Amino acid sequence: MTEKKLSIFERYLTLWVLLCIAAGIILGKSAPTVVTTLNDFSIYQVSIPIAVCLFFMMYPIMVKIDFSQVVKSAKTPKPVFMTLLINWAIKPFTMFGIAYFFLGYLFKDLLPGTEILANGEEVELWRSYIAGTILLGIAPCTAMVLMWSYLAKGNDGLTLVMVAINSLLMLAFYGPLGSLLLNVNSMPVPWQTMLLSVSVYVAFPLIAGYLSRKWIIKYKGMTWFNKHFLQWLNPISITALLVTLILLFSFKGEIIINNPLTILWIAIPLFIQTVFIFSIGYFIFARWLKLSYQDAAPAALIGASNHFEVAIATAVIIFGLSSGAALATVVGVLIEVPLMLMLVSFCKRTSHIFN
Repeated sequence: MTEKKLSIFERYLTLWVLLCIAAGIILGKSAPTVVTTLNDFSIYQVSIPIAVCLFFMMYPIMVKIDFSQVVKSAKTPKPVFMTLLINWAIKPFTMFGIAYFFLGYLFKDLLPGTEILANGEEVELWRSYIAGTILLGIAPCTAMVLMWSYLAKGNDGLTLVMVAINSLLMLAFYGPLGSLLLNVNSMPVPWQTMLLSVSVYVAFPLIAGYLSRKWIIKYKGMTWFNKHFLQWLNPISITALLVTLILLFSFKGEIIINNPLTILWIAIPLFIQTVFIFSIGYFIFARWLKLSYQDAAPAALIGASNHFEVAIATAVIIFGLSSGAALATVVGVLIEVPLMLMLVSFCKRTSHIFN
């Protein structure tokens, strides 16, 4: 069997994001009217070009998930319980606490200025950045965690089950949790708005993915689906993400040029949060539940990873493409791949502690 590897898009995602930063800044400086015109092409304040990009960013992820596997979770309740506890009862609140300490206290004076959100409200930039980290903290486990589990030599079947369950629960919990924490951050968003955002950018791609997966497998077979359809589809999600990032940075270029360390200040609490959540999952909960390494590694990696596609989509629709919240979610993309690869390597080197 051919060894599974990260695609060139996935392996060098951080590099592509850095190139998008440069391309976006250049585009914003050289042709600002082009970007503004694209963003103004909207219906009910929803940018059509961005909506198309966000759908193609989410659909390839959703179509990979086999939700029929969820019923098998009853056979492995401990790791499923662990990932649900971390993702929905711990991670959102530690993300808010860590981000608020760094961005709202320690680095507050280094993040000056205000911005006008899509709803016309003026807020401090540091609050907007915290809002972006909140949206990351309540969006667990991108489908890329399937690759992280494979590389860490974890239980791939269990990983698929946990990703499917978390994707379903996101429909129920993402809106209320986001509304609660954003209100605490003094950036109130009606829960109905959060629910609409999740419905448009999670539920619609999820339903489209489920139905098309079922239809393709029925008429073309599982082998064709895996070897041909997914191979053709894989680069689409990353390409749509990169196009969205170019547009985003075309709006944020001025802030980045004037405050080049902004991305670093945002990255620090995101890095600390990711390592912290991984550590309590891997060293505390997994050992307390007496999991095997094959179950402990993916369960901890799922807790550490963020579904940055959902976070970006939500930030764009609620706060606007040019918002600090959208920029903060992109910083999550910037650090996700190298940091998760580092944690995968750490898992493999410490697998003996579960013997």
